[in-house]
Amino acid sequence: MSLRTWIHRARDLGASDLHVEAGTPPVVRVRGVLHSIGEPVAAAGVEQDARALLGAEAWAHLLARGSADASLELGGTRCRINVYRTIRGLALAVRLLAPSVKGLRECNLHPDLRRLTAAPTGLAIVSGPTGSGKSTTLAALIEEINSAEAKNVISLESPVEYVFANRRSLIRQREIPTHSPSFEQAIVDALRENPDVLVIGEMRTPEVMRLTLNAAETGHLVLATMHSASCAEALTRICMSFPAEIQGNIRAQLADCLVGVVCQRLDYLPEYRLRVPRCEMLWGTLAARATVRSGQMSHISNVIQSGGEDGMWNFDRYQRWMEQKKDWVRSDSLGSGSDLPASAAPMTSVPATPPAARGSISIEEVMDIEELADLARQIEKR
Repeated sequence: MSLRTWIHRARDLGASDLHVEAGTPPVVRVRGVLHSIGEPVAAAGVEQDARALLGAEAWAHLLARGSADASLELGGTRCRINVYRTIRGLALAVRLLAPSVKGLRECNLHPDLRRLTAAPTGLAIVSGPTGSGKSTTLAALIEEINSAEAKNVISLESPVEYVFANRRSLIRQREIPTHSPSFEQAIVDALRENPDVLVIGEMRTPEVMRLTLNAAETGHLVLATMHSASCAEALTRICMSFPAEIQGNIRAQLADCLVGVVCQRLDYLPEYRLRVPRCEMLWGTLAARATVRSGQMSHISNVIQSGGEDGMWNFDRYQRWMEQKKDWVRSDSLGSGSDLPASAAPMTSVPATPPAARGSISIEEVMDIEELADLARQIEKR
């Protein structure tokens, strides 16, 4: 089976991720749980798919560095793909993105996040662990601007994930390294391209962080993402990325341009069979700016805790809002995988053909996803 076939199957199962590696069965992540969905994949097939996906230039990059990024649109589903080497050969990590760009409400996010786009200038950060939906939240914020304001938006991504249609705003998307050799060069170029809003796919290196802060100070609204487990950790990571002798200047620069920081995690709601973001929100109030400027990042959680009147949210307060909310928006693209029982064991083997006998089931017996769903319904009826 080709990569396209596996992506189709993963989409039908409602998976968020697909993992393909030479010599092992493909694996999908449904509701945060990994499930094997077939027989081991031949190394030759993985290499053929990778070559066709990457093209000559990116393939040379893979051979030189051991990994390469790409994006693919297939049947209305856009995918972000990383190809990399492992001890078994080549492997692909595929993130299945939503078929269309949605706003905050459709992404089940609190409307207060709109404050990140309301400021005319400054730095707004969307953070969270890997796989927590940062790219989707960033796309939702861009779409909020696109539908409400006439602005020139320049987006720098590696690779381009969501593709935007110009509505009220003019959105220019640049892929690194396809359209510019590096984020550093793309940010410098963007400042000459008359942007109102600059979107930076991810802040990874100190130089990118330095240029991002400079852009936020020079009259632009900058939206950026980074990996962190909390708002305090995101701000700490920025400051600690620089040498000790200039960290005081970086903290002052960060405090002056800070619009807000949102850190999110994904929670599963069993009653709605839905994974939704749970957020922590820090806004650039006087108290928050003073805390950042003084370098007392450990006090950020206290600032958020006491900042409820200023619209700040810690994870516990946001969870209480989630418990009261009833009008969750379900994606129309959910596949049959949405019927997986919440108690399904990790790495459940799902063969291409179901077992012939469907009698009593032992622990060692191989089951497919439909059988698991049927078994769960039988237990529920009893």
